[in-house]
Formats: sequence, structure tokens, C-alpha cells
Amino acid sequence: MAIIGFLIAGLIIGAIARLIKPGKQNLGWIATLLLGVVGSLIGGIIANLLGTGGIFELNIIGFIVAVVASVLLIGVAESMSGRKNRSVRR
Repeated sequence: MAIIGFLIAGLIIGAIARLIKPGKQNLGWIATLLLGVVGSLIGGIIANLLGTGGIFELNIIGFIVAVVASVLLIGVAESMSGRKNRSVRR
């Protein structure tokens, strides 16, 4: 049951990150889910290092860091897909 909750939280965090990131992202819902889950893990690890809670606990610091990490990950994913598209066009 905890895994399902973690996936739902990852999807929500990924969706919020996509709303914050300006411009149109060419990412599907699975990519949003994966980037949100990775962002959630990063947020949980940083919150744990700061002493605000465990990696899988929901807290405000971890949530904010997870959203910021997801926004950055979306930017990285966009730049990587942009490079792939540019190399095909040349």
C-alpha cells in the first residue's frame, strides 16, 4: 500500500512541477510520474539529511525540495529530448 501512495505522491509532485515549469513540455504521464517519483526521493533524502523526517515521510521541506527537484529534472529531460530532436533534423 505504501508503494501505491508513493506513486500517487510522485504523480502529484510531477504534475505540480509541470505546472510551475514555463512552456510546453513534451512529456507523457508516465514520464511525469517517473520524474515526480525521482524528485520525491531527492526531496525525502534532503529532508532526512536536514533532520525534518524520514525519506518516505510527508513533510513540508521534503515536499518543497521534491517539487524543485522535479522542475529541474523536467528541464533536464526537455534538454535531452531537444538534443535528440536536433540531431535528427540535421
